[in-house]
Amino acid sequence: MTTTTPSSQARATALSPFAVARAGGLHPAGVLILLAGAFLPIMDFFITNVALPSIDASLHASASALELVIAGYGVAYATLLVLGGRLGDRYGRRRVFLGALVGFVLASLACGVAPGVGALIAARIVQGATAALLVPQVLATFHQVLEGERKSRAVALYGAVSGIAAVVGQLVGGLLVSADIAGTSWRPIFLVNVPIGVIVLIVAARIVPDTRSHHPVGIDLPGTVLFAATLTALLVPLTEGHSLGWPWWTWLLLAAAVVLGVATYVVETRAERRGEVPLLPPSLLRLPSMSRGLVMVFAFSIGFGAFMFVFALTIQNGLHADALHGGLAILPMALLFFAGSLLAPRLLTRFGRAALSAGAVVQLAGLVSLVTVLLVKWPHVSLWAMALPLALAGAGQSMLFAGLFRSVLADVPAHLGGIGSGALITLQQSGLALGVATLGTLYIGLAPHGVAHAFAGVEYVHMGIVALLAIGAAALPRFTAAASVTTPVVEA
Repeated sequence: MTTTTPSSQARATALSPFAVARAGGLHPAGVLILLAGAFLPIMDFFITNVALPSIDASLHASASALELVIAGYGVAYATLLVLGGRLGDRYGRRRVFLGALVGFVLASLACGVAPGVGALIAARIVQGATAALLVPQVLATFHQVLEGERKSRAVALYGAVSGIAAVVGQLVGGLLVSADIAGTSWRPIFLVNVPIGVIVLIVAARIVPDTRSHHPVGIDLPGTVLFAATLTALLVPLTEGHSLGWPWWTWLLLAAAVVLGVATYVVETRAERRGEVPLLPPSLLRLPSMSRGLVMVFAFSIGFGAFMFVFALTIQNGLHADALHGGLAILPMALLFFAGSLLAPRLLTRFGRAALSAGAVVQLAGLVSLVTVLLVKWPHVSLWAMALPLALAGAGQSMLFAGLFRSVLADVPAHLGGIGSGALITLQQSGLALGVATLGTLYIGLAPHGVAHAFAGVEYVHMGIVALLAIGAAALPRFTAAASVTTPVVEA
């Protein structure tokens, strides 16, 4: 295992990035370039939200097809995330990072020039798959080559990057769509990844050290395939069923999803009994912090993914705001989420589960206020009228996000931390995709009867989820002052 002594860490900023990489270390510039490589895929899950009306107008896409543009990326990302970490452990993290980045850039290019919505969905699935191979290498590299304060700072930066990427994605998407560069409408939201990705690729190849695990875990191909099939069988009918009138094959796929889910559990249990390390280890999932915390993370992610999707459509399709204002509308949430993320570790250490419940209450207050503003003032709703409710929601979400991620891994043994983190992020990304598929479909079904009421209908469900999280926090492990804040790491 590559280690970095304190003296070599002190010299890291004095030496050139190339010299540090040759010595097996990571220069601060290397930390930033890896973070840039992780930021693009995380942001790209959400960047399309504000572009959906423009994509619809350009490609004449159905509402369910627009959902698949979002959810298809999320499912591919979720199902291959742990596989990406294990491939990096086995074949070298820099090699997998660079190869996945090439694939992500090419998939982004394919999205940007897609002639139809079918081609766009296919390219988005490939984009999600390559993102799943790319992102795990970042934290795995940090954990292997950095130590002490530099490692803590890099991990904290990763947490901040992943936390704000969602809202920044909608801001950047709004700016690019509104700019309508050379009449290309929504296409720059994908094409912008090409030059940025090429720069990251060239620099990373020079200054990122090559690391790998000395004891890599098996790939678990059967578990990965079955889990992917389960999510797909669940996602497709939920997104397409309503618009098609629920034909027989949608019900068949839903039944197949149940069968595939049971098969996944059986296969994973048998693999673990043979001494293998499956994608989602059943024994690990039975730990109190995992069994309770993962359910809450999954529910939180369903609500968050749905909110970002339906809010963007409400602002643009309902209030007829352009993409720029659609992106700017989310700015108060972004600012308070970022500020809350900086304060959350200290508050959670001091107040424990009470801080998590308080965050849920604050978020709930923000959502109630937002729905009230929209219903009372519709259709004359200004961005300023929504600013305070969105700020409250963002502040509460940041506490929930940090608290849930901290509690899930509380009971996980240190040597299984990477596997537990992989399961955590897999369930998180699955929840985001299913939130779009389920509550997004509910919104689309209600929208013809009034956009404001459709948004309110989805948010009533979201409020119920947040209220249950506020109550359910009492069932999570206690936080102690000595407990360290755990940031997810996808490695084995």
